[in-house]
Amino acid sequence: MPAARPPLILLPPSETKWSPERGKPIDLESLVFPELTDLRRGLLDNELRAAPATTAARLYTGVLYAALDIPSLPAGAAKHIVVISAQFGALRMTDRVPAYKREMDAAYWRDGLRPPLDALTKGRVMLDCRSATYATVWKPAGTDAANRVHVGVVEEKNGVRKVVSHSAKKARGEVARHLLVTGAKVRTPEELAAAISTAFTVELEPPAKPGQPYELTVVQRG
Repeated sequence: MPAARPPLILLPPSETKWSPERGKPIDLESLVFPELTDLRRGLLDNELRAAPATTAARLYTGVLYAALDIPSLPAGAAKHIVVISAQFGALRMTDRVPAYKREMDAAYWRDGLRPPLDALTKGRVMLDCRSATYATVWKPAGTDAANRVHVGVVEEKNGVRKVVSHSAKKARGEVARHLLVTGAKVRTPEELAAAISTAFTVELEPPAKPGQPYELTVVQRG
């Protein structure tokens, strides 16, 4: 049995971003995952090269990130977050990048992302909060595939359930925040679900077939 560790939290970017008016431009060589430098350079135009950069922690301002509230997390907690980005491949919260607009091109990033993310996630439980668009660009393979736990959200009223979208983003941010604030350390998807269940109503389903993730459903009852 592997040692208990904080889960790695995989996030999508948000469409809404904060764009600073002044500041130093991006330094590609300073970004985490240096294996991606050439791919990142290939997507940078002159405008992005000159634009003021800010940390990924401040860049993303959508519903999920508002609920996550990165600035108020305990010191060091955000190091367990990785954002899958259409512009930069993968980012840590301390990476400084400019505000951007780009749709994910999974074919462009897939081969480049595999080595660093495979190494990062080896033997580690993952809380996958990504939307389908960003989940397709990289998935763990082999035995590590069974360590990925995808988060879904349903709303239940009078015994009837329906999938929600806007509030799902908020719920994913709240679940991720709960894990980071409590400092949960887990060894299995079951232990991850148990850690989340201290604050949320959740249901965990094992992978339907090899290579697929566990499905963790957050049930919101009205």
